[in-house]
Amino acid sequence: MSSDLRLVLLLVASFGVFVTAHVALVFGLAVRHPRWRALVALPVAPLAPYWGARAGMHARVVVWGISAAAYIVLRLLAGAAR
Repeated sequence: MSSDLRLVLLLVASFGVFVTAHVALVFGLAVRHPRWRALVALPVAPLAPYWGARAGMHARVVVWGISAAAYIVLRLLAGAAR
């Protein structure tokens, strides 16, 4: 397997984990009061881990942060590989 293919697969996987973690945080916020936070956190991504941490969803916040960081690093590596 070439390094470019590996990079693309890791990029897609990290984005998938990030989106899944974001949706899990939004659903977690939706079942807690005030519910309007879920509606705001869906399009404004940085609010989801902030409010999620305050609501006690620490595992989801950690997964969100690690996957976001991995996605950013992999995007930078993919841009440098051009």
